[in-house]
Amino acid sequence: MSFCVAVIGAGTIGRSFAWLFARSGYPVQVFDPRPDLAEVVTELQAEVSADAAAHDMLASELGTISLAESVETAVAGASFVQESGPEDPQAKPKLFAQIAAAAPKDAIFATSSSTIPASLIARHLPPEVAARVIVGHPFNPPHLMPLVEVVPAPATSSDTVERALEFYRSCGREPVALNREVRGFVGNRLQNALMKEAISLVENGVISAPDLDSVMKNSLGLRWSAVGQFEAMHLGGGDKGIRGFMDHIGTSFVEIGELPLDLSEAGMADVYAQVEQAYGQTPSRAGAQTRDRAQQAVLEARRQRDRHTPPPQ
Repeated sequence: MSFCVAVIGAGTIGRSFAWLFARSGYPVQVFDPRPDLAEVVTELQAEVSADAAAHDMLASELGTISLAESVETAVAGASFVQESGPEDPQAKPKLFAQIAAAAPKDAIFATSSSTIPASLIARHLPPEVAARVIVGHPFNPPHLMPLVEVVPAPATSSDTVERALEFYRSCGREPVALNREVRGFVGNRLQNALMKEAISLVENGVISAPDLDSVMKNSLGLRWSAVGQFEAMHLGGGDKGIRGFMDHIGTSFVEIGELPLDLSEAGMADVYAQVEQAYGQTPSRAGAQTRDRAQQAVLEARRQRDRHTPPPQ
């Protein structure tokens, strides 16, 4: 039997994953109770075909996206299930029990959840099923952003982790396996720390919201698109690397105190007003397309860099 993929949930993340998996050559079955699923699937298949044609790919290199009438139909022949339903800790365990009952005995069950751990989803499943449940958390949109956080529960088998990593790599992603569960995983914990600091700076009148975005885009964001946090520290520490960085800057950074932070509706009122004045009351499709083109350009620049960079000695 060929390797088939099921996508459960056709919201923003599910649609993007379906696009990615089909573009990577896999047949994909999609289920969602939404009434316009047929139109969504037709549109996705057309987008995959158009993108492939633009990159001179043969039709035989593409997978297909098909509509499934039920969860059971979608997963019946699936080797890998990517669940991208609502972020509901009560509903997901029931959904995964339904998936497990209808899927092949060796299928991997991944959730796109941003906060719900695999252990909560799998806690009432038989051990042999719980061993195949894992978090496969992307960054939006997953067909463009390379990262997938692969987060096992204590019951998840090492074989499941390795197979999930291999599958995501086959789709051109750069998955990272966490050693253990932690609330929010890694990407969202980093994002959470930066988000709260950014809000506090605007709330306390240190800087405006659009100017803070300019700081991010023209310093940290630009740097982090080329190197990670620890690599940047190591490169910035002179001959002693990260040790030199911490010797020179670490102590003074520790002394930076926290500003007051108010995440209530009243506390966020001025932040909301500044963001909406700068970027419009409603996020525009054109703005998202501009973001995606810029991210694609950064990714292409990184690919060019990696092709011409010799391995470290």
